[in-house]
Amino acid sequence: MVRGMEKDPSFNVLGSTLQPCSTAPMTGFFRNGACDTCAADQGSHTVCAVMTAEFLAYSKYVGNDLSTPRPEFGFAGLQPGDSWCLCASRFLQAHDEGCAPQVSLHATHVRALEIVPVDVLRRYATRE
Repeated sequence: MVRGMEKDPSFNVLGSTLQPCSTAPMTGFFRNGACDTCAADQGSHTVCAVMTAEFLAYSKYVGNDLSTPRPEFGFAGLQPGDSWCLCASRFLQAHDEGCAPQVSLHATHVRALEIVPVDVLRRYATRE
């Protein structure tokens, strides 16, 4: 295995086993459907967020177009309602701008707490 690519223990922000975020579309730093992370994941793709039209427009505006298909990368583009492992800093930025999407706490990796306070995550929690 490549140095730094060893997966961190799979725990969520609630202290239990990390649940899958999405397999359709396939998400995660490891593209395993979960918001698992490791030392090499410099973006901390740890927040399992449910996309909204507002957030997708915001993300495109700030330079990360998640809605346009990129077939050369096997990426169909995200739609409102899709779940996706977001970078924790992007989620916090969207929160600060008033357009953060909902979050699945059961599928959000505990490492997200290094960047996003738990009370902020709880504010956007989906009913699971």
